[in-house]
Amino acid sequence: MQYAIKLESVQSELIAAVRATVPPRDISRAWKPALDQVWGFLKKHEELGHQHNLFLYHHPEGSGEEMNIDFGVQVTRRFEPEGNVRCVETPSGEVATTLHVGPYEHLRAAHDALQAWCVSHRRKIGPASWEIYGDWNNDPAQLETTIKYLLL
Repeated sequence: MQYAIKLESVQSELIAAVRATVPPRDISRAWKPALDQVWGFLKKHEELGHQHNLFLYHHPEGSGEEMNIDFGVQVTRRFEPEGNVRCVETPSGEVATTLHVGPYEHLRAAHDALQAWCVSHRRKIGPASWEIYGDWNNDPAQLETTIKYLLL
């Protein structure tokens, strides 16, 4: 799949999130328990106007090291922490972004394309990236995920 990479200036977004610290290989096991907590919280707080799932990755210094990940859901306003659920802001600034259309198992290709673009354009990746998961579709080929890499 070809990925169109764009530069954008983004403002921070609020998410209701649970943070997990995991090695990259364990992300697939960590996201669901965290999101279950977030969605349980949001069912009690419908006034927060939830939107899409958003995973915020805080890049470690070394490749393959454990990373802090905020598994969350976009919300429309701030709130006080409750249990493990906190109000978190995505970074603001310049990002390289692309849209992945298709199964989540193939998201790695979109990340690889973004990272290769940054290398070829001599852009340094910042301390965070995030994935915004579009509306659910029973056909995995129709799933849309926006990926953003903060640039320095």
